[in-house]
Amino acid sequence: MNTSALPIPDADALAHSAKLLQVIHDQIAVEHWISFARYMELALYEPGLGYYSAGAQKFGEAGDFVTAPEMTPLFGQAVAQQVMEVLAQTSGDVLELGAGRGRLAVSMLEEMQRAGGLPGQYLILEVSADLRHVQQQYLESVLPPHLYAKVVWLDALPADFTGVIVANEVLDAIPVHLVRKQENKFHELGVGLDEYGDLVLQAHPLAAGSDLERALAGLDLPDGYQAEVSPAMQALVAALSACLRQGVMLLIDYGFSRAEYYHPQRDMGTLMCHYRHYAHTDAFLYPGLQDLTAHVDFSAVAETGMAHGMQLLGYCGQAQFLINCGITDLLLRVPARDVSQYAPLASQAQKLLSPAEMGELFKVIALGREVMPLSGFVRGDRSHIL
Repeated sequence: MNTSALPIPDADALAHSAKLLQVIHDQIAVEHWISFARYMELALYEPGLGYYSAGAQKFGEAGDFVTAPEMTPLFGQAVAQQVMEVLAQTSGDVLELGAGRGRLAVSMLEEMQRAGGLPGQYLILEVSADLRHVQQQYLESVLPPHLYAKVVWLDALPADFTGVIVANEVLDAIPVHLVRKQENKFHELGVGLDEYGDLVLQAHPLAAGSDLERALAGLDLPDGYQAEVSPAMQALVAALSACLRQGVMLLIDYGFSRAEYYHPQRDMGTLMCHYRHYAHTDAFLYPGLQDLTAHVDFSAVAETGMAHGMQLLGYCGQAQFLINCGITDLLLRVPARDVSQYAPLASQAQKLLSPAEMGELFKVIALGREVMPLSGFVRGDRSHIL
């Protein structure tokens, strides 16, 4: 879209963005060029200034985007069915990565209490100090004391974890490298400055034997093709695999198999920016005030997990997973005659399940160790396409 149509930030927000922009300029001045992944890391996570590290509203109607747990408790209630099935085999805990405002934690804990399937602890690993504070305030305000007592915030991954790891819309926010094929060779697109001091993409040849070169090996793509590669995402999956002794990691996000991700017609990649519920592609607009995301290559996720001893337990669209987990039965807990309660829930369920909304864009992948097959993939499993 034309970014001139976007809402204009107020003076304080623009001043905040200018401070972060100066940090970015300073790094480029020293190094002359930074990778796009480094730019994205600064834009999202620079302490006190990055999008996820500062105090601005991010989630919900007043923010820049709405996640499934923010939209409806049905999402967390359905995911909890799968989590409880695993915990019945393994015991142990739940570990949520990047918990947003804490809505998923609340809906899952309340559902697990209702079903008598509470975990030993509900662990949260949150890299943003600001969001950790938001989560602590929110969970303490809405959960009864005995449930809030189960919630523990971590500063690092546990060394030896048993249970279920859940990450909803986490992988898409991990910094990515940009690459473009030029003259039959891939180049990395980094960030530099033009003669006016504005941020611009600049191409550098890929280093021989680099992670990026290995990730792109075997891809037959046309000249001019631009895409993202995320070694950091693969490193996270490897780290999760290393810490999971028994149990499942359940990763939910928007993305594709490798064949779809690097389809010749997707020649400008998947990088997207989100600002005040508008989506656009100008990654250099208002640094620190907008979210930057890239779709997930789920083939890379599966391959990384399996290379580190994990079993691929399932991969399917969000709609199929939630239906397998019984979301329609959860909706029927509210009598249809109670229109004031049923109608909003039915509308929310439709958004979660509709192929035109979140149902097919979002995917669910499960990787695990020493667990039985999962009910969430009993129908519609598409693991074979990864």
